[in-house]
Amino acid sequence: MADVLTASNVTKRFGGLVAVNNVDFAVPEKSIVTIIGPNGAGKTTFFNCMTGLYKPTTGKVTFAGRDITGKRADIVTQAGIARTFQNIKLFKTMTVLENVMVGAHCRLRSRIAGMVLHTPFTNREEKATEEKARELLKVVGINVRRAQDLAASLPYGDQRRLEIARALASDPKLLLLDEPTAGMNPQESAELTGLMQKLRTEQDIAVLLIEHDMKVVMGVSDHITVLDSGQKIAAGSPEEVRKNPRVIEAYLGSQA
Repeated sequence: MADVLTASNVTKRFGGLVAVNNVDFAVPEKSIVTIIGPNGAGKTTFFNCMTGLYKPTTGKVTFAGRDITGKRADIVTQAGIARTFQNIKLFKTMTVLENVMVGAHCRLRSRIAGMVLHTPFTNREEKATEEKARELLKVVGINVRRAQDLAASLPYGDQRRLEIARALASDPKLLLLDEPTAGMNPQESAELTGLMQKLRTEQDIAVLLIEHDMKVVMGVSDHITVLDSGQKIAAGSPEEVRKNPRVIEAYLGSQA
């Protein structure tokens, strides 16, 4: 199976701090890959290098055969990568439906003149975008009756799902999820695990996630990469990673 994303020798420094150190990494098409590691291991920084929020100090990032190293976040999104954040970043004074529709903006063809004049093409495109947004709410498990509610009024778990729906509205080939089950109860985590598997099998979307819930990690991942102090210390199947002595030491200490 071909790789949809590859990172080669990626390093990110902040002054004298090396947050990510010479990491090689790949995400195969239609797979679920997880990055784990102790707090401060460099996981989110590495995510940010993949999505254009940070420019790697050295190294190369390739997506679908295209060099996206250091490209702006909007260019990375247009290429087919979408993401959610560790801390929920919704437009909380906009409606649930509007939040999802914003995610589709990078795919729209209407221009400002068409929006001002309400041309037939613009009206059709807006209607299609709204219908798509409603379908995505169903996909992620949010009741469509809440479409006109403010995003801030949703329960925490639904806010997480709404962020995923907004990301999906950009038609990604790769979805990056930064601690998607944080703050969720076991039932919500299980439902989100099912959603990730559904996206992979039914929509052919590869998923890359950072996750601390080991039950989720071991239950959903095809491949796991482990970072510690910015370095990759292990990679392999869930069973291989579970038994790796360096992983056990990183999480539990050398006395374990």
